Amino acid sequence: MGRTFTLASRASQLAQIQTNIVLDSLQELYPPSTDDSDSPSFATLFMATAGDKNQSQALYLIGGKALWTKELEVALKEREVDMLIHSLKDVPTTLPDGCILGAILEREDPVDSLVVRKGESWKTLDDLPEGSVVGTSSVRRVAQLKRKYPSLKFMDVRGNLNTRLAKLDASDGPFQAIVLAKAGLVRLGFGDRISSDISPPTLFHAVSQGALGVEIRSDDAEALELCKKITHRETLWRCSAERACLRVLEGGCSVPVGIASELAAKEGGEVLTLTGCVTGLDGTEHVEQTVSGVIKSVEEAEKVGEKLAKTLMENGAKKILDDINEDRERRVNEAKAAEQ
Repeated sequence: MGRTFTLASRASQLAQIQTNIVLDSLQELYPPSTDDSDSPSFATLFMATAGDKNQSQALYLIGGKALWTKELEVALKEREVDMLIHSLKDVPTTLPDGCILGAILEREDPVDSLVVRKGESWKTLDDLPEGSVVGTSSVRRVAQLKRKYPSLKFMDVRGNLNTRLAKLDASDGPFQAIVLAKAGLVRLGFGDRISSDISPPTLFHAVSQGALGVEIRSDDAEALELCKKITHRETLWRCSAERACLRVLEGGCSVPVGIASELAAKEGGEVLTLTGCVTGLDGTEHVEQTVSGVIKSVEEAEKVGEKLAKTLMENGAKKILDDINEDRERRVNEAKAAEQ
């Protein structure tokens, strides 16, 4: 009998759909067998994480990306499961000892999208009346959108995608629109709710947005071989560069770092172009830079990402990030004091 690999993720509907995307990719290579062949088989397991359990506090205050991954990583390291399926944008840029990213699958469109309340005729942010309330739990989105749309109001909205849409459409709700990742809407079958995409330079997306990552144990050679077979090279190179940039900036999911990447074929290699930005919380301070380089490997892609981060830091991003970290520490202390 071949080995059974258990794929695990969060218990949300979107996480389960994403896990099944990876499962389908693996089962295309190794279809379920009724005989006693040596082919691998696959099972799934879903569990709640700290990020799922705490739906009341703003993400900005309660921590970084480990909110979505820590419990899963404990199960992985204790060999209860073999592969963790993540939205790659939720995966910390530095993984715990003994864990590695085994696969990155082909990316969905990474842009953010505007969804307006049902029954309204607005299509874009420009259409929204002055003073309209736009819901998003992302500091990155708020910071960038405040630059171009100072007349709009932004309010935190938590919950899974279905919950956020319900809050948007509630007749007594405060929101005229919400901003969500296009990839999640498409995967959940809500593509028809998209009013418009919000593309760069208006809004640079999160690092690795739209891509799925598979985390495995670093000593699991069998799992790594499976992961190599489902990895999409272009997505791997682009997301590795984006993650390298964020790693140098030491940003988490609450830091307003936006990015866009493009890979174009060229004789002698491929040209990777990265544009990144860091924006102050009120939208007034904004640093944006573009770098490019000819690459032939993941390692060279990461060097382009590191170069972008250093260029951003040299041009004012460090001060913005320092101010954001000070602001977060102050607000965390205020929240703790209020609870006590």
